[in-house]
Amino acid sequence: MTALSATPRFDRASFVSLADWLVVGVAVALPWSTSATGILITVWVVVVLAMLKPAALRRELHTAAGGLPVLLFCLGAVGMLWADVGWAARFGGLDGFVRLLVIPLLLMQFRRSERGIWAIYAFLISSAIVLAASFFMLLIPQLDWSSHVYGVPVHDDIFQGSEFLICGFGVLGCAVLEAGSRHRLLTFALVVIGMLFLADFAFAVFSRAALLVAPLLAVLLGWRVSRWKGLLTAGALIALVGLGTWYVSPNVQWRIGQTVKEFQDYRAANESTSIGEHLAFLKESLAIVAAAPLVGHGTGSIAEQFRQLAVGKAGVSAEATVNPHNQTFAVAIQLGFLGTLALWTMWVAHFLLFRREGVVAWLGTVVVVENIVSSTVHSHLFDFNNGWLYVFGVGVLGGMALRRRADKLGSF
Repeated sequence: MTALSATPRFDRASFVSLADWLVVGVAVALPWSTSATGILITVWVVVVLAMLKPAALRRELHTAAGGLPVLLFCLGAVGMLWADVGWAARFGGLDGFVRLLVIPLLLMQFRRSERGIWAIYAFLISSAIVLAASFFMLLIPQLDWSSHVYGVPVHDDIFQGSEFLICGFGVLGCAVLEAGSRHRLLTFALVVIGMLFLADFAFAVFSRAALLVAPLLAVLLGWRVSRWKGLLTAGALIALVGLGTWYVSPNVQWRIGQTVKEFQDYRAANESTSIGEHLAFLKESLAIVAAAPLVGHGTGSIAEQFRQLAVGKAGVSAEATVNPHNQTFAVAIQLGFLGTLALWTMWVAHFLLFRREGVVAWLGTVVVVENIVSSTVHSHLFDFNNGWLYVFGVGVLGGMALRRRADKLGSF
């Protein structure tokens, strides 16, 4: 009888452990493989649902951090009803919202688990191997790297930029925020690792969004360390590092020069350049949203709305797109003001989730801020790699933050 009664407890403990290690596996796979990441996430979902406690899930859904992602998904699901496109396009549009359902599950899991730190280590180590491969490509350009972007061994420069920014500022924040409690040699090693992640931007092809994100994260880190004094120090370092990078990195000079040239070409002749496309999509998105400002055109309607707007036009304005390259507009076109309000309220709730002091709170802040800022020029929540990076980053770190908060309250 005793053995039989112990069996369910043993099985549940095994499932809990398996779920934790599957998340660690996702952290390892995400920098490298979309296929492996997708398989591991699918298995993880099955395991979590098999041991789900409805009361624990309800607890997360009643919080802003866990409930708002589900609300945004529900709006996306309802938005299929008024979309003037086929059902295949409607379900295709809903696909971008589905991963948000994972956030409350991760919050629930890592509010109780102690293995969240292993997921962080796994992602850092896996990303460090990508970093080593990037430098290897840069140091030995004689080899045939024709199948890869210069300095980008896997995925693309957009995801690598997000990955390296999060790791770089995450490690630097860990070094600075806990400098007094760590051995000096370890602190120095963390600073070197963080700088190596950021130094890669000076030599490899990088997403231009990094030029927006990096200064803001530096300012936020300065504020976390010593408020106004840290803010001024961060500003001075940004100016110094920016000036130094400009003089030592032809790659940065070329990237910024190319950006200016693309903008000028677009203004002068409506040429189809990367910057020109972003600006054209921005103007067209405003027109599309203005036509249905409250509830939008329905889930899955983005491609059809841009197609209709491109009819009879020339140049870059004649290009129909399935992606407005802006997360806010990607939601607003489909769900209008209601969806946009839900999106930004969710982002604010996740930012406030990490408002406390400590390394975990700083790491969560980096994940949220990087996603918000880079989503001004990308639809990152709807992209596979960046979307899952945000979901698992917020879910794991948010659960850890909630656990630490509960431990502190319990100690009083």
